[in-house]
Amino acid sequence: MTREDFSVARKKLAKTQKSLAELLGVSLKAVQSYEQGWRTIPLHVERQIYFLLVNKRKPKQAKRKDCWNQKKCDKKKNCPAWEYQAGHLCWFLNGTQCECTINKGLKDKMKICRECDVLSSLL
Repeated sequence: MTREDFSVARKKLAKTQKSLAELLGVSLKAVQSYEQGWRTIPLHVERQIYFLLVNKRKPKQAKRKDCWNQKKCDKKKNCPAWEYQAGHLCWFLNGTQCECTINKGLKDKMKICRECDVLSSLL
């Protein structure tokens, strides 16, 4: 996540820097540093931002499409996204069975998920 993406996300969430810092469990200085580009945004903070954006109430929200349908997955029965009926949160879960992310560490998985239609369709 870039500093620009972080700033846009904060505005979409309608949060001040201080209120977002409290929500993320980080200091105000950390949020300011993320937006200024002085600090890189940790993956756990990036995932929390995406989680908040995806779950923010929106008027007439389109029905969420599950990852196993979008990707025509044949490994869904062994996947935590299927087990917990969280196909829209596959990017958030570790251990998913998508061919593009299986056996990837969190850092590599998030690189792939940032470009995936499942996550981008929710934002």
